[in-house]
Amino acid sequence: MMRLLLPLLALCGTVRADELSFVNEGVIDAPVEEVWKIFATSEGYKVLGPALAEVDLRIGGTIRSRYRADGTLGDAETIENTILAYEPPTMMAMRITKTPQSFPFKNAWKTTWTVLTLEPLDGGKTNLRAASLGFGTDEESVAMRRFFEAGNQSVIVHVQQHFAPSTTP
Repeated sequence: MMRLLLPLLALCGTVRADELSFVNEGVIDAPVEEVWKIFATSEGYKVLGPALAEVDLRIGGTIRSRYRADGTLGDAETIENTILAYEPPTMMAMRITKTPQSFPFKNAWKTTWTVLTLEPLDGGKTNLRAASLGFGTDEESVAMRRFFEAGNQSVIVHVQQHFAPSTTP
């Protein structure tokens, strides 16, 4: 697993736009339409790591997810994002509207949003870019930004691994 992960990490990175935002990017070995399905469908969203997911793809629609399968969507550990805008198959903007009860950052999330951009590349590949914005400079916001920098990078790696060619004969 680690041998597969290291080359993938070399293909993605974090770029700081400023102290209030950051960008994670990575190249995915799949056409943009296939990568779009990961973010735009309930079944696809599970590729990102949650055990449970539900995507209501519309302006004002929600993306609900839960990382552990020992509960139900809508319970106290459900994450809810609201879709602010989208342009299939290349862009989706969303913001957190409900955090899990156990989420350690109780206020910093309230001013943030994320813009996902999918750019078609030659050879049927896609550049996946996640721009996270609206972070404050207080201690909680800085800690949450670090948390999401690592989390967004992990999301990109999950998508890369999902589309990675199989190495077994």
